[in-house]
Amino acid sequence: MTSDIAMQLIAILEKTVSPDKNELLSAKNFLEQAAASNLPEFLKALSEILVNTTNSAVARMAAGLQLKNHLTSKDEKISQQHQERWHQFPSEIRELIKNNILAALGTENTRPSCAAQCVAYVAVIELPINRWPMLIQTLVNKVVSEGSSEMHRESALEAIGYICQDIRFGVLENQSNDVLTAIIHGMRKVEPSNHVRLAATTALHNSLEFTKSNFEKDMERNFIMEVVCEATQCQDSQICVAALQCLVKVMTLYYQFMEPYMAQALFPITLAAMKSENDAVALQGIEFWSNVCDEEIDLAIESQEATDQGRAPQRVSKHYARGALQFLTPVLVEKLTKQDECDDEDTWSPAKASSVCLMVLATCCEDEIVPHVLPFIKENIESPNWRFRDAAVMTFGSVLNGLETNTLKPLVEQAMPTLIRLMYDSSVIVRDTTAWTFGRICDIIPEAAINKTYLQTLLECFVKSLKSEPRVAANVCWAFIGLSDAACEAAVTTEGETPETYALSPYFEYIITQLLETTDRSDGAQANLRGAAYEALMDMIKNSPLDCYLVVQRTTLVILERLNQVMQMETQINNHSDRHQFNDLQSLLCATLQSVLRKVHEQDAPQISDAIMTALLTMFNSSAGKSGGVQEDAFLAVSTLVELLGAQFAKYMPAFKDFLVMGLKNHQEYQVCCASVGLTGDIFRALKDLMVPYANEIMTVLINNLAEPTLHRSVKPQILSAFGDIALSIGSHFLTYLNMVLDMLRAASNLQTDANNFDMNEYINELRESVLEAYTGIIQGLKGVDQTAHPDVMHMEPHLMHIISFIKRIAQEGDVSDSMLASAAGFIGDLCTSFGPRLYPLLDDAIITQFLAEGKRSKAQRTKMLCTWAIKEVKKINTQVITQ
Repeated sequence: MTSDIAMQLIAILEKTVSPDKNELLSAKNFLEQAAASNLPEFLKALSEILVNTTNSAVARMAAGLQLKNHLTSKDEKISQQHQERWHQFPSEIRELIKNNILAALGTENTRPSCAAQCVAYVAVIELPINRWPMLIQTLVNKVVSEGSSEMHRESALEAIGYICQDIRFGVLENQSNDVLTAIIHGMRKVEPSNHVRLAATTALHNSLEFTKSNFEKDMERNFIMEVVCEATQCQDSQICVAALQCLVKVMTLYYQFMEPYMAQALFPITLAAMKSENDAVALQGIEFWSNVCDEEIDLAIESQEATDQGRAPQRVSKHYARGALQFLTPVLVEKLTKQDECDDEDTWSPAKASSVCLMVLATCCEDEIVPHVLPFIKENIESPNWRFRDAAVMTFGSVLNGLETNTLKPLVEQAMPTLIRLMYDSSVIVRDTTAWTFGRICDIIPEAAINKTYLQTLLECFVKSLKSEPRVAANVCWAFIGLSDAACEAAVTTEGETPETYALSPYFEYIITQLLETTDRSDGAQANLRGAAYEALMDMIKNSPLDCYLVVQRTTLVILERLNQVMQMETQINNHSDRHQFNDLQSLLCATLQSVLRKVHEQDAPQISDAIMTALLTMFNSSAGKSGGVQEDAFLAVSTLVELLGAQFAKYMPAFKDFLVMGLKNHQEYQVCCASVGLTGDIFRALKDLMVPYANEIMTVLINNLAEPTLHRSVKPQILSAFGDIALSIGSHFLTYLNMVLDMLRAASNLQTDANNFDMNEYINELRESVLEAYTGIIQGLKGVDQTAHPDVMHMEPHLMHIISFIKRIAQEGDVSDSMLASAAGFIGDLCTSFGPRLYPLLDDAIITQFLAEGKRSKAQRTKMLCTWAIKEVKKINTQVITQ
């Protein structure tokens, strides 16, 4: 690069921090054009500016940031593209950039080191493919060499930390010893620079996952733990916090090795941290014990599972939380009294962390927590100081989840009058916490909430509190959901039937009116109040008994009217924020519409369906329809209408078909695509033969979707299931698509599971279940209405051997869910009734026999029933074979 061009680039880079907007914009444009015209040369030039110590600190830092931004991105897809692009650079340019950024380490006088970030992001690209083999050793040498400067040690450790944070798991396993050597060297008490100690401690936090082999060796583990525990005592609070973060993570990753350190080091260190006046330190101390509880809750579940299966658990709990309970609770409740009056919802504070820690402690230690918190609650729940009242209510609300019903019920019933009084407290924070506590009570011990003694008084204070500040009203909405669920569960009813009446019936209309008013509050955007009120409204409607049906009908008309009003508001949208609120409101109204439609009686549906469908079609047609969230909710609302109207929905198909196809083609917003695929299946099932005129176009789009590589994979199982719905609905008309669909099902069923990839296995199982559903729909559809062996079914015969092998593979690979077992058994039964004795040679197989016998022992009723039926059908064709 000529010196003139270099000077020009330096001048441009210096303008990237200019306060002048025009200079900033021209610098941005220049850099974008330079990158677009010749990226390898541009990155080389940046690396030369970064490594040259005579350049200004601003130019060097800007060069490093530009270079980093062309190596990585927060967006995974873009990051992948950057990595592939790097591999295509000429090797001499790659080497030159690597040498420059490595040489720049330790020469910057700004923090954090830009060179360290550049080194790390190139390392993340190259180390997994065994390039840059000497890098780790070079970084280690920069840390441990005697003459190494403070900046060299710090930047090399920063680079190690960044690499550990972003490198793919397993890549650094063989070099974990070298990495750890450098980190521990930098963390030691004798290290004179706090900057170096902090960089080393942060790097340790990032490397803990792949130092497993070091933690398994007593001597190495002792040394690591000693250095970390020493660092927690550092006077520099940043180092202290970073070291405590390491302990929090160590506890999660290496719980089973912590016994020797708990009593003498970890317990006193973390308890002292919890008591600290420094919030960042206190938060890590609290987080440590929350993690201990999380771990011990998991271990209790594992232990129970092992007992159920008659084996010893692989790991056992050391019950650290139980042992520490009496020391932890006084500190936690004291922290709850330190809440900030102007606390922002999103600010994480020791008071909030203490509430969460009390919740997990209660889950972990159950009733044992009661004597440690009850005195504090009783002493402070009516304190003249609002902070202490609030802390007492928060403590009470936090520990509810772990207690046994016998302990919990009397406590809650005793507290009810006081809590109701606190809903009228002078402090908004106390009212907010009390409303949250009522939400927890309604959720955890609902029978106490709908107790006749307090119900009317409770509802009065809830309804009044809906007019309160948004944060309080939003918590009351959550409490209404719990109350509504509790009343529904307690109602007298036969299974699956809607109850005649329930505890909230006398108040139902008033509650609905008040919730509708709350959704219309001008401050509804605060604390997600509008969303919470609509959620409560939906839940109240969903759980409503028969004697509230008139109110449900009226609410349907209100929602419909609102939907039409919202559509007319579109012309008044002026900015992005308005658009966002408008779309949110449309989504909420569509979701509420679903709730009310589910309760509408079949005979009343035709009276309102025209108005509803007109409103939904207007929504699809408007520019707002381009918002994925709105479209998804609108499709789900149509789905509910289809369920309600059945074949009567046919009259809307000419107007709706194009929007349905548009949804099926929406690959970008895959949730919309998913919703429209589900809706397609619903419509076919409801309309049956009436859908034949639309089948060609819809099947073409679905088949194209399966072949579309950019379509999100979660949509594909849904499409396979939809094939089953379509085949079942249109019967012999499906023959047109049969061979193509069977080929696709075959391809999907051939996908192999991979023991090391949990996500992929989950997806393959979902795919397999969808394949079985599709096969079942096809075979039942081709058998026709009377479900006897129809000639059309014979088109399946050439595929039978593959289909049975597929079922055998499912049986042999184990870990079969109940629903998969049920689908496979149902399908085997259908095959027997369709093909009779000619199928017997394929089914006369120990794997199939054992598979169905296992299913017969299932606890799930449907699985048990279908396996029993399939066994009977297999026996029947066996008898026919013998008698022939």
